Amino acid sequence: MYTYTAAGTGLDATMPPWVQEGGLKEWIKRLKDPATRQRVKNEMDTPTDQWENFFLAAGSPENILLVGFKNEKLKPLTGKTLAAVAKMRGTSPEETAMDLVIEDDSRVDTIYFLMSEENLRKEVKTPWISFGSDEASPTPEGVFLKAHPHPRAYGTFSRLLAKYVRDEKLIPLEAAIRRLSSLPAENLKLERRGALKPGYFADVVIFDPAKISDHATFENPHQYATGVRDVFVNGVQVLQDGEHTGAKPGQVVRGPGWKHNK
Repeated sequence: MYTYTAAGTGLDATMPPWVQEGGLKEWIKRLKDPATRQRVKNEMDTPTDQWENFFLAAGSPENILLVGFKNEKLKPLTGKTLAAVAKMRGTSPEETAMDLVIEDDSRVDTIYFLMSEENLRKEVKTPWISFGSDEASPTPEGVFLKAHPHPRAYGTFSRLLAKYVRDEKLIPLEAAIRRLSSLPAENLKLERRGALKPGYFADVVIFDPAKISDHATFENPHQYATGVRDVFVNGVQVLQDGEHTGAKPGQVVRGPGWKHNK
């Protein structure tokens, strides 16, 4: 799990699976047909147990945030809600979603506010759940600033340690560390990873529990967390007193599934 009450995916999550069969080109081709568009709109508005409808799950187009476009002409819409863009265009939210997929030639990266803090806190306290960002690793510079990622890209782990461990004391610090390190390594069967033991790879993060903090927000996601002092990857120091050393000793880490597919 990640430590936020919003999901990050695309506008594909608002539309039924059948219209997307065959991939993006076929999906867009279908969305250009008036009869198909009407059927899609009807199904977007209809509760069902046949597919996970994020258009309805979000509760309102106000809770659907558009955060990633390929088309330069559409990039000014980054960070606006589907409701706001629909109002700007004078079209329904359903029609707007379909039009944006066609115009951007992509699923359009989207954030959906559809979770509850109460449930998130319940999950944080569940001992067999590990934590992951479910996000890429951008940097707040250059081309990355053209995208508007989910704040989980920058803040997931620090948010756990700051908000839910230190401030709210939902779980002990040692339990959080286990669920950030050895538990996922064990689940993924990554050999000699995730623990400080003789013979293991020396992947070490040194942070100040009193200072660790996340700063990324949905409005301004490109903000590094603070409070991490030193980081070692494969025994080589890559962060020293909060600054990158220039070393890049990382390597691809593969689980047992890789061996079976050689």
